[in-house]
Amino acid sequence: LAHLQNVRTSTNPWYLLLPYVPKSLLPSPACVNMFRFGSGPSINIKFSGSDERLKKEVKAPGSDNTEELLIYEGQEPVKGTVEIIVPSGKKVDHLGIKIEMIGLIDLYYDRGNSIKFTTLVRELEPSGSLNDSKEYPFDFSTEKPYESYSGLNVRLRYIVRVTITRNYNGSFSKEQDILVQNISAITQDPATGGAPATQPLKMEVGIEDCLHIEFEYDKHKYHLKDVVLGKIYFLLVRIKIKHMELAVIRRESAGSGQNTYNESENITKFELMDGAPVKGECIPIRLFLSHLPLTPTHRSVNNTFSVKYYLNLVLIDEEDRRYFKQQEIILWRKELH
Repeated sequence: LAHLQNVRTSTNPWYLLLPYVPKSLLPSPACVNMFRFGSGPSINIKFSGSDERLKKEVKAPGSDNTEELLIYEGQEPVKGTVEIIVPSGKKVDHLGIKIEMIGLIDLYYDRGNSIKFTTLVRELEPSGSLNDSKEYPFDFSTEKPYESYSGLNVRLRYIVRVTITRNYNGSFSKEQDILVQNISAITQDPATGGAPATQPLKMEVGIEDCLHIEFEYDKHKYHLKDVVLGKIYFLLVRIKIKHMELAVIRRESAGSGQNTYNESENITKFELMDGAPVKGECIPIRLFLSHLPLTPTHRSVNNTFSVKYYLNLVLIDEEDRRYFKQQEIILWRKELH
């Protein structure tokens, strides 16, 4: 008590108020070293043909950093080797080594929760010990049904994960993302009752006795490097139009029921006309899609989210009133890129 009383009244730092432990009761250095965590094994995942395979720079969610990912087609097998590097003179006891290919849908709106829609597991090594470095081949030949996607509220991704399971000191694991792209060769679209993808879109819109226009797009379905061609006819103009613009909008819908989250994003916008049109005037449309950050249209992916695209035609009059008409278009992937 006298010792503690002296400490409290002295000018010693606060940490001296901790309980006093005699040096004789401290563990020996040998005992400390016995329980100290040593350097663990290193895990390298090598994909077959990675040098020749197409790659894409992908931005990490919530960060400006990017990483280069390998691109796989949905029907294509994912093959490679796993290298476990054991430090020289060390031994790694484990309860088994496995590799998984996991399909995940990350839900940003749901506190970052994830849904696993596919999991493939391959056992590389049963329970035992590793005294030396070792390589294991792997082959995942199962179809990958959905394309990778990263949006405002949701992200769909595929990861290859290697795990060395241990019952003490924690398990070791490493994972690597891959990109999956699905090529389509559909000439008819079930969403439009099997109508040919090249069927033109024609619509007449307007305001009674004020404005009457007819717009036409050359088709309703475009691949990601396509060109949107069209025309706009002014059949009646009794309001003073200042200019006209065309925008590409991506609409993402995630969740279901009352927990549905809808987000719209302007991908691009450009001016079609500057000045007042006259009756009978025809304005051409030519929009190149190849430089835009577009994805294929996704409909009810795993009953979790959908992604749709719209062409939004906007007219602005001299009083800055806006008149617009949206038309959905269907985007599909013709090639990997």
